[in-house]
Amino acid sequence: MMMFNDSAPSRPAASNKLPWLVAGIFLGIAISSFWPAEQVQARGTDRTDKFAITTATTGFQNPDTIFVLDFLTGRLVGALLNQQSAQFTNFYFRSIAADFGLDPAAKPQFVIMSGDGNLTTRGGPQISTGVVYIGEMTTGKVVAYRYPFQLAPKPLPPTTLQPFAFFSFRDVAPQE
Repeated sequence: MMMFNDSAPSRPAASNKLPWLVAGIFLGIAISSFWPAEQVQARGTDRTDKFAITTATTGFQNPDTIFVLDFLTGRLVGALLNQQSAQFTNFYFRSIAADFGLDPAAKPQFVIMSGDGNLTTRGGPQISTGVVYIGEMTTGKVVAYRYPFQLAPKPLPPTTLQPFAFFSFRDVAPQE
C-alpha cells in the first residue's frame, strides 16, 4: 500500500515572485525618470505637381518656419509664425533658378526638404538652426539655404534667402 504525503514541498522561489516583480517595476520607473529624454521632432513636406511645402526648424522653443516652392515660377517663399503675436512676422523669398544655373526655357524638376543645420555664425543676425535643401533633377545639383530670424511683435520687411552650400549629386551629360 502506498502512502501519499499531503503536505506539498515548500517552493520559496514561487512565493518570492511578486516582491521581485514589484521591485523590478519600481526600479524601472526610477531609472527611466533619470534617463535623459530625447525630443521627438517631425518635419512635414508635401507636394503637388505645381508646388511643394515644407517646415524647417527656426530655433530653440520657436515655431517652425514654413516654406513654399512654386515649381512654375521657381520662387521660394517662407514665413515664421510669431508665437507671442500669433502673426507671421518674418518673411523670406528667393528666385532659385539662378542658383542652379537653369536655362529660362528649361522645365526644372525640384524637390525640397528641411533638416537640422545648427550652424554657428559670428556677429550679425540670429540664424535659424534649420536648413532648407532644394534639389533639381536636370542640373543634378542640391542647394542649401539658411535664414536669419528676429523675434518681433509686428511684421518685418521680407528677407532674401541666401544659398550657402552646393553639391552635385550626379554628372549631367550634355543634351544634344
